[in-house]
This record gives sequence, C-alpha cells and structure tokens, in this order.
Amino acid sequence: MPQVTQLCALARVAQMLGEDLEMLEAIVSNDDNLSYGNIVSVDTATEENSKFITAHGIEELRDMLTSARRSPEDWQNFLEDFVNDPEVITRVKENGPR
Repeated sequence: MPQVTQLCALARVAQMLGEDLEMLEAIVSNDDNLSYGNIVSVDTATEENSKFITAHGIEELRDMLTSARRSPEDWQNFLEDFVNDPEVITRVKENGPR
C-alpha cells in the first residue's frame, strides 16, 4: 500500500463529490465499507474522533456510488444497506447527487 500523504475531511469529500454529508458519514462509519487504510480516524480531543479519507478512498467511494446508481433498485438497496436512516435516505433520493 502506498504511503498516505494527504487526507480529506468528510465535509470536503461531500463537497468534492456533490454528495450528502450525512450519507457519507453513514458509509464510512463502518471501516469495512472501504479498503483497509482508506478511512482514517483522527483524535481531535473532542468526544468523537473525526473521520478522514485518503485520495484512494475518495476514488473508491466515487466508484461505489456510481455503481450503486446503475438502477433505481440498486440505489434503493445501497441506501438501505449502507445508510439505514430513513430521513437521510429520503433527502438523498429527493436531492440526488449535487
């Protein structure tokens, strides 16, 4: 695995990909959803660790979302499997990618 030299905060990734931040937070809440090392937890001295994504992780996430959007059924299944929050799912489906 190449050495990581840059990380992006999820808010920045959402902005870059034109995606809903809460949807991305739900996806990366499970480290197994992207390849090992692409999701990095950073202790920021707050009660919660912040999640950051590597450049390779951003590409992997982009590919995952593109694949999930092949059909409305695939997209619905993806949202139910990875997001599991009815309010976020409804908002994402209404707004689509930005």
